[in-house]
Amino acid sequence: MNLYEEAAAVIAKAIDPKKLASLRASKATSRKVEMLVQKHKEGEISKSEKDELDRYMVLSQFMTLVKAKAQLAAMQA
Repeated sequence: MNLYEEAAAVIAKAIDPKKLASLRASKATSRKVEMLVQKHKEGEISKSEKDELDRYMVLSQFMTLVKAKAQLAAMQA
């Protein structure tokens, strides 16, 4: 198990699965990510914007892992 999986498992156990399932990025954050993705597609993204987009993507993948672990734990309970 890697660091992300371990951290996801800890968070999944600590927070109610229903609350985790309802977590979403704010509208402002979603708009920002959409704008960064569009700039990336058009080849007009700066290095700092690309770094920011990469951080959003890592966080998104991590939260997906947390939610999956919480759902699995709830099904096994």
